Amino acid sequence: MIFFDDRNFSSMTMATTFFPISTALLSVLAIFPLFCYLPTCLAQSLCNDGVLITYNNNSTELIPPFLNPVNLPDQPYRFRSTLTVLNNGRQELKNWRVFVGFEHGELLVSAANAVLADGALLPANVSGGAVFSGSSPTDLKTAIETAGDVNQMRAVVELVGTEFGVAPPNASLPGNITLANDGYLCQNLTTQGNIMNTCCTLDTNTETNITRGQEFSPLQTGDVTIMYDVLMTYDPNYWAQLTISNHNPFGRLDNWEVSWEWMQGEFINSMRGALPQVVDSGDCIFGSQGQYYKNLDFSKVLSCARRPTIIDLPLSKANDSNLGLIPFCCRNGSILSPAMDPTKSKSSFQIEVYKMPPEINKTEFSPPLNWRINSTVGPGYQCGQPVRVVPSLFPDPSGLPSQTAAIATWQVVCNTTKTQPRKLTSCCVTFSSFFNDSIVPCNTCACGCGQTSTCSTTEPALLLPAQAQLVPFDNRTKFIKEFAKIKRIKLPNPLPCPDNCGVSINWHLVSDFEKGWTSRVTLFNWGETDVVDWFASVELSGAMPGYEKVYSMDGKVLSYPHNDTLFLRGLPGLNYLIAERNGSNPRKDPPVPGSQQTVISFTKKQTPLINVAGGDGFPTKVYFNGEECSLPTILPSNGRREIVASAVFTSFLSLLLVYILAGK
Repeated sequence: MIFFDDRNFSSMTMATTFFPISTALLSVLAIFPLFCYLPTCLAQSLCNDGVLITYNNNSTELIPPFLNPVNLPDQPYRFRSTLTVLNNGRQELKNWRVFVGFEHGELLVSAANAVLADGALLPANVSGGAVFSGSSPTDLKTAIETAGDVNQMRAVVELVGTEFGVAPPNASLPGNITLANDGYLCQNLTTQGNIMNTCCTLDTNTETNITRGQEFSPLQTGDVTIMYDVLMTYDPNYWAQLTISNHNPFGRLDNWEVSWEWMQGEFINSMRGALPQVVDSGDCIFGSQGQYYKNLDFSKVLSCARRPTIIDLPLSKANDSNLGLIPFCCRNGSILSPAMDPTKSKSSFQIEVYKMPPEINKTEFSPPLNWRINSTVGPGYQCGQPVRVVPSLFPDPSGLPSQTAAIATWQVVCNTTKTQPRKLTSCCVTFSSFFNDSIVPCNTCACGCGQTSTCSTTEPALLLPAQAQLVPFDNRTKFIKEFAKIKRIKLPNPLPCPDNCGVSINWHLVSDFEKGWTSRVTLFNWGETDVVDWFASVELSGAMPGYEKVYSMDGKVLSYPHNDTLFLRGLPGLNYLIAERNGSNPRKDPPVPGSQQTVISFTKKQTPLINVAGGDGFPTKVYFNGEECSLPTILPSNGRREIVASAVFTSFLSLLLVYILAGK
């Protein structure tokens, strides 16, 4: 018979439960350190050179509402579980991450000593599984470097939540548990009663960018990264610089907002380069911070919120001696695409952070967790937890050829996500061609429908004559009816709703000849405000090898992701797409959109089999200021080459645009 202490790893004491162990297993345990949880001694003995992950369902309790037996699958239960990660290996496990495959409709309410790796706030629906990362500790050291100090080798996460349909005495275990860190292979998943174990060992066949033994984790890539650099540190407080960098060649951030969650009671005393959205020190004055810092003037404290939201400052504050003078600060919340202007693809600000006991020593730092970044344009972002990386280097401010290293640096990686409710786009595309006098319009309700009863939200958009594209939708009815009469098209009643887009882009095939072809791009701004520093990206999968030149805009082919995307922006001094304005005679003339236009030429030398009219000459994706635009569902018909109509269309659109531009 052999027994192990169920609660204390550091010393052997008398346990109340005994397990019969075979002679063969005794020989294994004889050489294994005698510290483990009682229910997992066997698993640990078989994972003596890896990472042992244990999931223990401690209890399940019935909670209201109490349903009839027929509805048992929907009956909620409160569960308490313990997730334990123990590093028995020879390598330190940095930034541990564990996947738990929940499968009983779980709603996680609390997780002590861990956070959700995707930055989701609790309570959170984790029914499809969740990845946990450490909040304290984040790195698990080895027994070798700690002389067997299990408190530095393991993380114990207490989970509390709600699940459905698993009544006691049944144990609700996840479908799987596994280490989510690079370079590990997890196998021998075992289940016994209410406990699940797995052992994860270094996999020599798995490629990883982690160098074993290095002090810091490697830098990661993402659509947006945030560097949290500690620049100066004192016993109760420190200064940190945050740098938000946009790496998405198709995206931009406007009116950005960044937020995070303090985990140790920290608060922001002062800032440069940005400000909290709400300046309020009330939580400190009436909280534990006010009791600890009795001599601090809290009237000057900027934010005591557990989850502050930070916003950028206007350009006018860039050289302000009190709020500005931080490189890359004060850009009115705009972070451009690096393909457009690398010098404007990042934004920085500094914060002075006051810490709370017990971590007030100048060498102790706990970066905030659960990061969020939002923008009024473009997609949503999902941010991971901060990872300790090699300290950033900053150029000497005096201009000397030296660099200064940050005291400590963490990196937060954010990527665009489609798991959040998709934002409605604000741009759409129309197609037209020299061989057809009809314009394929933007889709009905391409940018939303709103509440309307005077138009149809389901009818497809109607083909347009050339002149209809140059007036607002409310002024197109006359043109649509006349065009339908000429084309003998039966009009629906009611007519389709408008696209409701602030920006529309017309892609027009101008020519298609033996050795090449040309297209014309026209941008229309139907909004009430000018679009500053605009840019567009056009994906032409089969045509980009033949790209030659853009004539009235700045254009270049992006190498990311497949050398099939043309990046467009205004020439110097022409980076404004002005807002819609009144016509020359407002009493009778419709409003006029702001517009810009260019011709693009292509050769067929590299694409001899290209079918321009059949679809290769039309974009498969179009982005404007980082937002993917709505594309038509059909192409211009090539059934009959109406050359005369083509000439009329081209001449009319060009002349009218000349008139519009001349009136600016």
